[in-house]
Amino acid sequence: MPSYPARVCLIMHSTRSDNLGVGALTVSQIAILRDIGRRLGRDIDITVLDWKDARTPYVSGPDIHIIDLDGRFLKNPRGFFATVRRSDLVIDIGAGDSFADIYGRGRLIRMFVMKFLTHLARRPLVVAPQTIGPFTKGWSKTLALLSLRLSSLVVTRDAKSTAALRELGYRAAAIEASDVALRLPYTAPPPRADGPPRVGINVSGLLMAGGYTGKNELGIGLDYPALIRTLIREFQAKGAEVHLVPHVIVRSGAMVKEDDYRASEALAAEFPGTILAPAFDSPSEAKSYIAGLDFFMGARMHACIAAFSSGVPVVPMAYSRKFEGLFGSLGYTRTVDCTSESATVIEDKIMAAYEARADLAVEASAALVLGREKLLAYEQGLEHLLERAGA
Repeated sequence: MPSYPARVCLIMHSTRSDNLGVGALTVSQIAILRDIGRRLGRDIDITVLDWKDARTPYVSGPDIHIIDLDGRFLKNPRGFFATVRRSDLVIDIGAGDSFADIYGRGRLIRMFVMKFLTHLARRPLVVAPQTIGPFTKGWSKTLALLSLRLSSLVVTRDAKSTAALRELGYRAAAIEASDVALRLPYTAPPPRADGPPRVGINVSGLLMAGGYTGKNELGIGLDYPALIRTLIREFQAKGAEVHLVPHVIVRSGAMVKEDDYRASEALAAEFPGTILAPAFDSPSEAKSYIAGLDFFMGARMHACIAAFSSGVPVVPMAYSRKFEGLFGSLGYTRTVDCTSESATVIEDKIMAAYEARADLAVEASAALVLGREKLLAYEQGLEHLLERAGA
């Protein structure tokens, strides 16, 4: 094994995204790499190519190097290409679910540029656990399949994504793992005294605003703001302590309409007695808070993963296939669908789950064991590549 540190470059990760779910992927990925380094007895230097942002990075340490990424850096041969050329391994997590053409042509083209520059640099590319697809355009299907075939390790995080691989025509070996955020570090809450049940509601600022454009392009089939208000009233009527928990926190800029914190703050003012959770500085801080609740629901998938992986009974409120893909692949069937189910059906399911929250905790515990087993297959594949890196 080489004595010098293995040089790993992370792309489509973020150390400072307003979306703490994307940040959770990065923090968890780094935790996995550090564990592998300890097992191999080898230092791993980690470079994160991260889009510029004013937020303080979630991760730090002598092994972490953050390089600002923008269009000029991407195009400059001494920028992106030179950086990946100096690396032993490049890991692309696709921001969790961006390897698809549903988010627009621009984002996908930038992803393809990074992937094919890595292939051109002849460096091993790892497609880390993520949602694959959907791809609906001929050009995106062709480029996606070509890049996947050129990659050294391909990993999905759910069965639906594995099926999407096969539909693309990818026939090589692939690992079906789970979300790396199952590994997100957090501080377990101290034992608490008796009191009312603590119910957490993650309110999506994006859904409260009607989607990215306000025209419901996400296909929500119900009045989401009305449903959230109904749930708050229901839980308060049951004597629960309702916590409004943001997970996408946009302090300024063009994307403030997606901000969960502002949406939650307005609801806290509307409903006296609710508790507004802080505007968290990191994914681990958010998970540590969520871990202290007794029941949770939300439309931000990684807020739900934080609950699920810390032992809190949870009802994910899906607006895309990634929710059911992830939780369903683990045998956890408590997801509700805001695109196809009525508000009444969802309300009934959530209240029934609340009454049966002890059963949900048992179900989630078994599913988490399976998730960690599946994730271990990814870690072992990554460890094998790092063992050979630089040899």
